[in-house]
Amino acid sequence: MMRKKLTYFLPVLLISGILIWEYKVNILIWSIPKIAYFIMPIQENIPTSWSKGPEVALQDDRPNIILILADDMGYNDISMHNGGAADGTLQTPHIDSLAKSGILFSRGYAANATCAPSRASIMTGKYPTRFGYEFTPVPATGRLIMQWLADEDDAELRARIDREVAANIPPYMEQGMPTEQITVAELLRDAGYYTAHIGKWHLGNAYGMDPLSQGFQDSLQMVGPLYLPEDHPDVINAKFNTRIDRMIWGIGQYSANFNGGDLFAPDKYLTDYYTDEALKVIENNKNRPFFLYLSHWAIHNPLQALRSDVEQMSHMDGHNLQVYSGMIAALDRSVGKVVQKLKDLDIYGKTLIIFTSDNGGANYIELDDINKPYRGWKISFFEGGIRVPYIVSWPDQIDPGQKSESIVHHFDILPTITSAAGIKSPIETSLDGVNLLPYIKKEVDTQPHKTLFWRSGNHQSVLHEDWKYIVSKKENFQWLFDTSVDQEEKNNVIDSHPEKAQLLKELLVKFNSEQSDPLFPSAFEISTMVDKYDGEEYEEGDEYIYWSN
Repeated sequence: MMRKKLTYFLPVLLISGILIWEYKVNILIWSIPKIAYFIMPIQENIPTSWSKGPEVALQDDRPNIILILADDMGYNDISMHNGGAADGTLQTPHIDSLAKSGILFSRGYAANATCAPSRASIMTGKYPTRFGYEFTPVPATGRLIMQWLADEDDAELRARIDREVAANIPPYMEQGMPTEQITVAELLRDAGYYTAHIGKWHLGNAYGMDPLSQGFQDSLQMVGPLYLPEDHPDVINAKFNTRIDRMIWGIGQYSANFNGGDLFAPDKYLTDYYTDEALKVIENNKNRPFFLYLSHWAIHNPLQALRSDVEQMSHMDGHNLQVYSGMIAALDRSVGKVVQKLKDLDIYGKTLIIFTSDNGGANYIELDDINKPYRGWKISFFEGGIRVPYIVSWPDQIDPGQKSESIVHHFDILPTITSAAGIKSPIETSLDGVNLLPYIKKEVDTQPHKTLFWRSGNHQSVLHEDWKYIVSKKENFQWLFDTSVDQEEKNNVIDSHPEKAQLLKELLVKFNSEQSDPLFPSAFEISTMVDKYDGEEYEEGDEYIYWSN
């Protein structure tokens, strides 16, 4: 009898094991959120308790400062660039109005083509590679999903993974910015500013790396990546069978914490929730100088938009375009509400607002014009990956209606802010960034930067005067562009200008010799096609790079 039972049981066990292994990624993606909810339970919404300033305005004429950082916003996602986001019919009137109230830099550059190094540069005023913050932290579960997806990938440009390195990367919360780096929040706090952070951080949370330890007196921090629960009746989702999109959904939670407390669910669509909390910060601190870092998750995937916003996009072709455009509309609404609140409180004129994005638009949401007219995507140093919206507004001090083609960078934000606040920074001589105010006010007629660099392991770039050099090292793919006539990087002239290529290579070698080793190693090298989004078929002759992380 026992032998007969085993005869039936073993094939069932074998088939079950094969099926589990075959569908391990789907099972993992299904199970991770459920396990996470069990290990880290999420409470119902917990009201925030932001610090309150004095009841009567202080005799302090220093400006309020608001830094609004979008996530993965493409160059073509604001209508000041090219006349309209998405298919050209979505306008961003509030972001456009902010630009018109001050200056729009058409050549604003991110410090990196992924989020965390750019954020480190914004916070410190330096190249992130100066202190080894070269790669973007990924949770262990995310790395495991990426590994298993790579195992299943039979594409010609499959990911390269060093499993031994991946197994020894520090825990996610420890992959942070070194605590000895002085942040813009620390400088402002020590100068008497109230400092508040809302949204994404992505610079570590262990050993003093968290926002509260890095200069913020209050912090409402994003924990889970969902804008609303996937099955919420007010949300419309768009999903893609791409590595990064599947990874993000796989680690999905709808959660936040306030000042390091218990996890809780926000009480509305995430972009609107952060906006409403920002309005509370402004209201509570209208009578004293404050610094608000409004670090939106929008418009990073997962693509989730309010049904009411998507319904306004019904004229557009394509479900993912409608959802993506709905997300942009929510972000634009946020900017409008912040500006209107400042006006209502009669402090708009004395508030310095900087708006930018951490990098360009991503290739894994299957939209091909988000960085138009530039080639490349997030996860590449072509212009599409690093040229971002960059706006500075300060009505009492900056003339409206300005546009500039000067080259500016994320690391210019810290010295610009500290100068506006009247702070003589003790770290000024070690900064890579410059104060942009003299250039904006036309007090100097030179350019802020002659040379800029980007590095992420295998993929590197340098922009020097009118020339830009890009390399994917292991593949020995090299590009040289004359940006005086070809900012769209259509014509690779490396063969016809070997002397220029050599000059820029030497500059890059010198730069690399001055940088620190990475704080944690790269375990992945992921291919990115320059002119096709993730999910499109590679064809012989398509240009691509391999990105280290």
